[in-house]
Amino acid sequence: MSGTKYVDSEGFLYTAPIREQGNIYKPNNKMMADELSEKAVHDVHTKEIDLVNRDPKHLNDDVVKIDFEDVIAEPEGTHSFDGIWKASFTTFTVTKYWFYRLLSALFGIPMALIWGIYFAILSFLHIWAVVPCIRSYLIEIQCISRVYSICIHTFCDPLFEAIGRMFSSIRATVRKEI
Repeated sequence: MSGTKYVDSEGFLYTAPIREQGNIYKPNNKMMADELSEKAVHDVHTKEIDLVNRDPKHLNDDVVKIDFEDVIAEPEGTHSFDGIWKASFTTFTVTKYWFYRLLSALFGIPMALIWGIYFAILSFLHIWAVVPCIRSYLIEIQCISRVYSICIHTFCDPLFEAIGRMFSSIRATVRKEI
């Protein structure tokens, strides 16, 4: 198989494999081509990532935006020397920046691997275990609900209807005497 490179309307680059019978995305068969209606196809695994805005969904807005002023503060009347304060600020900021980069370099890819495996397992279990179990339960409970409904209509409906007829002849009146 070989392929031709295409760019779709969103700018994604993809290849369309060629078979002996023709391109599977643009088949020679006119009826098949009409059925597919010339849909653009692209690979979701080659999605481009934004290297500037790395938190587009704002997942960490309230957690990691910690600055020097959020951690260290000197109240009025207890100030250190200005040079010490500036050096502390620089040390804190540079250390936080480079230590985060070091941790990301050492543990970023292994953690991405671990989280990728975890979410793959979670997706697998949801698709192949949880949803089928719930569907099976709903099918089985439907049979039980029919039996339960028959029992209620057979035993409880006549009882409640009889009690309702007994109490329907009772009239209560409230009189206020002055």
